[in-house]
Amino acid sequence: MDNQFLLNLIAQTIFDKKGLNILVLDVRKISSLADYVVIAEGNVDRHVIAIARAIEAALAERGIQPVCREGMQSGDWVVLDYFQIMVHIFMPGMREKYQLEQLWRDADIVDVSIDVSLGISTGTR
Repeated sequence: MDNQFLLNLIAQTIFDKKGLNILVLDVRKISSLADYVVIAEGNVDRHVIAIARAIEAALAERGIQPVCREGMQSGDWVVLDYFQIMVHIFMPGMREKYQLEQLWRDADIVDVSIDVSLGISTGTR
C-alpha cells in the first residue's frame, strides 16, 4: 500500500476523532527509525487512547498491524510503530515537554489530504 495513502488515512482518522495539531514529517534523510513521523494531540488521556485505537482499527482493516505500541495504559503519550510510519499521539502538555518537532526540525513537512467536510451537515463525523 502506498505510504501517502496510509499517511492520509492516519491523518483523516485523527481528524475524525477530533485530534488536534496534526503534523506529518518525512524523516527519511535524517533518521533510520522510520520514513515518516505523524505527531498529533488529544485533549485528555482517554481521547489520546481513543485516537490511537481508531488508527489501529483503520489500518487493521487493510491488514496492517503495528509492530509495537506503547502508552495505551497511561494515555499521555501513545506511540504506534508501523515500521515506515511512526505515530505519536500526545496530551498537549506532553507534546510541549518532549518537543519531537525539534528533534526532527530538518525534516520535510508532508502535505496530507483531510476531508474536513465529513459530518458537517449533520454535526457528526
